[in-house]
Amino acid sequence: MTHAPHRSASRTSAPKAPGTPGEATSLFVNGHFPRRRGLIVLVSALFGFAMTVVWSAEFVDRTIGDNVAGALLGHEARDVPIGGVPAGIAFALATGVAGTFTACNVAAFSAIAPLAGSVRTRRGRLARVLAPLGPLAAGAVLVSALYGVVVALVGTGMPQFQEGAGGTSAGLSPRLVQAMVVFGVIGVVMVCLGLASMGLVPDPLARLSARYPGAPMFVMGALIGAFLVGRPFALFRQLFRDAAESHNVLYGAVAFSLQALGNVLIMAVVFVLVALSAGDRLGRWFAANPRRASAVTAAAFIAAGVFMILYWDVRILARREIIWYPMAPWA
Repeated sequence: MTHAPHRSASRTSAPKAPGTPGEATSLFVNGHFPRRRGLIVLVSALFGFAMTVVWSAEFVDRTIGDNVAGALLGHEARDVPIGGVPAGIAFALATGVAGTFTACNVAAFSAIAPLAGSVRTRRGRLARVLAPLGPLAAGAVLVSALYGVVVALVGTGMPQFQEGAGGTSAGLSPRLVQAMVVFGVIGVVMVCLGLASMGLVPDPLARLSARYPGAPMFVMGALIGAFLVGRPFALFRQLFRDAAESHNVLYGAVAFSLQALGNVLIMAVVFVLVALSAGDRLGRWFAANPRRASAVTAAAFIAAGVFMILYWDVRILARREIIWYPMAPWA
C-alpha cells in the first residue's frame, strides 16, 4: 500500500488576506494583519522620505552629538586626542549615547514599537520590561565587538579609515561607499520586516523564532551593532582611529561594544518608562484589536527602512551632485 508523501506545514506560508487571522511566527508578526495595508505602506514610506528631506546631519552631529558627548565627558570631544585605554572606554560610551541622535541610529527606535504594549502584568513588571532588552544588547555587543577586533587587527588600512576619494568616482570615498552599502542593506532588511509584519511577504525570522523566541530582538541588536560598520559620525571615526592605531583587540572589542550599547541606552530608557507607565493601557489597546500592533510595527520598520535607503544611498549621491534630490535649505 502506498502513502502520499507527508508535507509539513511551512511556517512561512503564503501571505494571508487583510483582516484574516494567521499564525504568529515571531515577535514582529502576530498573524493579525491590518486591512488597509497599502495605505500603511504608502504613509510610512512617505514619512521616511520626508525625514530625509528635512534631516540636517550638520545640526544633529555637531550641535546635538558634539554637545552631548562634551557634557558627558566634561570637555570638548571633537579633535581632542584620546589619552589611553580608560579614556577611550569613557569616550566610547559617551559618544555612543551622543550617536543616538544621528541619522544611522534613528532606525533603532523602531524596535520600541512591537515591545511597548507587550508588558501587561503588574507582577514582575520590571523583569518583563527588561527581558527583551537582553537579546537586543547581546546582538549589538556581538557584532560591534567582532568589528572592534577586526579594526584592531587590520588597523588603518580598512575602507572606513579612508576619507579621501582615491580610486572611486564622483568623489565618493571608500568610507562613504561602505556606509552606503551597509545602511542600504540594513534599510532593505527593515522594509522586509515591516512588510512581513503585515503579511505581505513571508516572515524571514519564522524558522529562527520557532527555536529561539528571542531571536527577533537579537537580530535587531545585530543590526544596531552593524551601524558601526558603516557609521561616518565624526566622533566615532575618532574612536575608530584610536582603536585601529592601538592594535589592541581587547580595547577594540570593549570600546566598540560600549559604543553600540550607548546607542541603545536612551532607547532602552524610553522603552522602560513607556512600558512601566503605560504598559497596561497600551496592552489593552493592542489586545482590543491585534491588527493595531501589526500596523504600528510595520509603520515603524518601513519608515525607518525607507529613511535608511533614501538617506544613505540616494541623498549622498545628491550631495555629490550626481543626481537631484529634494532637500530642505538647512539640510
